[in-house]
This record gives sequence, structure tokens and C-alpha cells, in this order.
Amino acid sequence: MSLPFMAVSEQAMPKKAAQPSGLQRLWEGLSVVFASKIAVTGLVIILFWIFVAIFAPLLTPYTPTEQDYTAQNQGPSAKHPLGTDSLGRDLWARLIYGARVVLIMLPVTDSFWLPLGTAIWGVLLGLLVGSTLGLMGGYLGGWVDEVVMRLLDAMMAFPVVLLYMIIIAAVGASATNVVLAIAIVGTPGIARLVRSLTLDIRTRDYVRAAEVRGESPWYIMFVEILPNARGPIIVDAMLRVGYAIFAMGTLGFLGLGLPPPSPDWGSMVAKGRQYILSGSPWAALWPSVAIGTLVVGLNLFADGLSEESTRYQ
Repeated sequence: MSLPFMAVSEQAMPKKAAQPSGLQRLWEGLSVVFASKIAVTGLVIILFWIFVAIFAPLLTPYTPTEQDYTAQNQGPSAKHPLGTDSLGRDLWARLIYGARVVLIMLPVTDSFWLPLGTAIWGVLLGLLVGSTLGLMGGYLGGWVDEVVMRLLDAMMAFPVVLLYMIIIAAVGASATNVVLAIAIVGTPGIARLVRSLTLDIRTRDYVRAAEVRGESPWYIMFVEILPNARGPIIVDAMLRVGYAIFAMGTLGFLGLGLPPPSPDWGSMVAKGRQYILSGSPWAALWPSVAIGTLVVGLNLFADGLSEESTRYQ
């Protein structure tokens, strides 16, 4: 015998809300970007440097190390659009091949390269370590939080440039060691940001529900908390790529960046500055402009993205 109150029709059952597809999420993200003129301006600058980095071999007939001793310290011309340096190397070629090292390729050895540039790898490694430490400190609390935060506070007590110099002096100057230095210097700030976000998110109902279900702390940290903190982390990461590019320029200027004859923007400024007063400022001017425009573009994109994200919350 069937009981009427036990029978539930399919029409009476609440329907589960449809989850947005990957394309819908992509379109929502792009709509946030294009809603901000500041973000669009920054994105155009970033895309310009990515474009010239990818197509560098097609945009110049010269290699970044090709020397012409009959054309030393020349100004812009039809043959050399941005001029040449003290060794007769084409500055446009060195500039766009230098953008490859920053944004597109990481030279591990002379014959082996990894995709994504030196600055991006440094930020990604810092995000991996910093996010893990921040999640552990914010969610586990107790002695774990105390140990992690005091260790990071000690690292943040060092001036940034001094910390970079200590790391590179200890491990040597190379692209992979620059990545390591960027990651180490960036880890404390990332960890503190993720920790503050974790302290807020861990009180939410869905985190409590996961704890009641008996989920492990690692599952809660990386599945329940981290995805819901991604907005501020992404914005912070964009800013940190700019910081990393500026750090690469600083290290190159101090002779602690990529080893010569790599087209390192910072070392180009250092070698070109001695010819400024002699009437040949081009070798120092153009890499300075490259560093400045790319960092400004990243900052504009991050600021615009942050403003629009806050508006739609």
C-alpha cells in the first residue's frame, strides 16, 4: 500500500541550478576586464610586449648578439630603428629578445628553455610556496601559525634589494637563480595575504560543512578555501610580475642578473649609461622605457581588475 505523503513527483523536486560552462566563465572574466578602461590600457601594453617577444625572429633581421663594429653607438636609423650599442649590436633586437627572457622563455641551459619567462616562473614559484604557508598558518593556527609567521617576518626585515643581492651572491648569477631569488623575496608577502584571506574564509558555512563531513585539513585548504580566495591572489600576482621585472632590471644593472651576452634589460642600462653624456643615450634609454612601460602596464591591468572585481562583489 503506497502512502500519498511518501510519493514525491519529479516536478515537485527542486531542480539543481545549472553550473556555468568554461566559456561562460571566460566571458564573465573578460567582461570584467573590458569594463575597465584602465585594465584595457594595461592589457594592450602587456599584449604588445608578449607579441614582440613571441615573434622576435620575424621582427628583426639581427640576432641579439650580432656585432657590427662599423656601427657603434649609432642613433635610430632605417637600418637600426632604435640605434646600436657600444658593440654595434642592434638595440631593437636586444630589446625584443630580452622581452622573451622576461615573459616567454626561461633559459635553463644554453640549449634547454622552459616556456614562460623568468619573471613569471619566479612569481609562480613564490605563489606555490607562499600560498601553502599562508593556508597552513591561517587554517591550522596555533604553533604552526606562530612558526610560519615569525620566519616570514624575519625575512621581511631585510631590505628587498639587499635580500636579492645576498641570494644571488650565494647561489650565483643565472636565469634559474634569478627565479629562485624572486620566489624567495615574494613568498612572505604572498603568505601574509593568503593567511589573512584564510582567516576570513575559514568561518564560512561551506568550510564548516566540509569539517562536519570529515574532510582532511589539506582538502579544506586547497579545495574549499584557496579557490574562493583566488580573486585577490590573482590581482596580487599581476602586481608581483611587475615587481619581478623591476627586480630583474635592478639585478642586471648591478651585474647580478643574466650572464652576458644575454639581452638583459638591466645590464643594457648599466652598460649604456656611460655613453649618455657623450651624446649616445639610446643604449640606456630604450631598455629603461621597456622596463617602465611593461611594469606600468601590469600595474594598470591589476588596478583596473581590482576595481571592477570590487564593484561586482
